[in-house]
Amino acid sequence: MTDPGSTKYQSGRRAGASEKGEWELREILNSRIGELEAQLRAKAERGQITREEQALAAEAHEALEAARGTLCHNHYPRLPAAHLTVAQTHVDAAHNLLLRLSSNSEITSMMPGLMAFIREHLPVNDERRVQVGEIALSVRGGTPLQDAQREVVFDSVAVARQAHMREKLRVRNFIYVVYGMAAALSVLVVLVGVFGVLAPDTVPLCFRPQGVGIVCPTGSDPSRQSQEGADTDELQAAVASPWDYPVVEFVGILSAAVAAAASLRRIKGTSTPYNVPVALALLKLPTGALTAVLGLLLMRGEFVPGLQALNSSAQIIAWAIIFGYAQQLFTKFVDTQGQTVLNSVGGPNNVGGKQGRNPRAPAG
Repeated sequence: MTDPGSTKYQSGRRAGASEKGEWELREILNSRIGELEAQLRAKAERGQITREEQALAAEAHEALEAARGTLCHNHYPRLPAAHLTVAQTHVDAAHNLLLRLSSNSEITSMMPGLMAFIREHLPVNDERRVQVGEIALSVRGGTPLQDAQREVVFDSVAVARQAHMREKLRVRNFIYVVYGMAAALSVLVVLVGVFGVLAPDTVPLCFRPQGVGIVCPTGSDPSRQSQEGADTDELQAAVASPWDYPVVEFVGILSAAVAAAASLRRIKGTSTPYNVPVALALLKLPTGALTAVLGLLLMRGEFVPGLQALNSSAQIIAWAIIFGYAQQLFTKFVDTQGQTVLNSVGGPNNVGGKQGRNPRAPAG
């Protein structure tokens, strides 16, 4: 006879073939759903679910079905990775209900794991975490778990799950902001490039060093040097090429890509479905194009004394590379914030729980 739970599990995996997002995380959730369903069936077959607890068991089954339906979203689109967070919420609800269906002896055996989860996601000075710690110590000493203590543990686990979900949502909101900024800057890069192509003589990226003539990113004209009485802007506008801005932006993007690859060594991975390192790397590319253009404009305007007269196109391109890489000075703050957001997600690298002090701990 075919196991209905197994049939649902296999159909869920087939229905999720067109899954968007992290396939491995989806399979982990599917496995967790199957595990919780098996535990509920085992309790029912052993007669461990009383008539009063039938409603809790039914709600747990509905939560697991909702999680499976969320993962298999062929018929209705979702934002990439958002369905994984929603499915995890349903799985957490089902597990909370399963805890309430567990006996005191089962809760006692699960106390180390529950306490570890609470410590990961609740701060040190949280009263619920403090009480659960005291309950864990008393249970470890051989004191039977009381019904009131069960409620404290259940409430603390539920709050810790909510905190964990908020941590993931902060990661999601952060990368959405980063992607939005990257898109906006990319539009600016395109507009600046189009402007440079259509009107290269309006704000030329050219220089007039002594004894050389007019030098631009894609060419030069030594004959312009003899026109001593001519206006510098008019001479530069006459030599400027429609390719100057696109070339400088392209060089800025290349150097920013190198900087992005180098900065990844400081970014740790994450188990969340939201790829923070990729978002941070994408932000650097349009930023590098803009800093390359703006840096050359500052030099052309003699903002930095002694660096306004570049002698060749190669020198202009070299400085564009430097300015493109220099976007790291601005985006490093975003990199730092990204690592902070990743560290805020509970786990081995979680540093958020280290803030604060246990109010019941002795001073000194």
